[in-house]
Amino acid sequence: MKFYEKYDSILIGVVSGLVFPFIIGTAIYLFSSDHQSLHSYLVRIADSSIITHSITLCVFPNILIFMLFNQFDMLRATRGVLAITIVWAVIVFAVKFLG
Repeated sequence: MKFYEKYDSILIGVVSGLVFPFIIGTAIYLFSSDHQSLHSYLVRIADSSIITHSITLCVFPNILIFMLFNQFDMLRATRGVLAITIVWAVIVFAVKFLG
């Protein structure tokens, strides 16, 4: 058994697919906020009508996790990342077309 086989589960994929976009979003906030509060930064994004672009930018790096899990043949974790990425896509479409 390889060391990463014990992490090959759908739950690991889902959690990493949820957490990684928030890490990316936090990094984007820290580098582009110009010392604004989080609330005013989010209001600025909402007022600029780029909220769907921002969500997409944060979710796009899930491809890296997907490819990493796929490279290590962790197919269950890959399915989890794919499932949560589809959920993110549904959220983006809902915000875009219902908002």
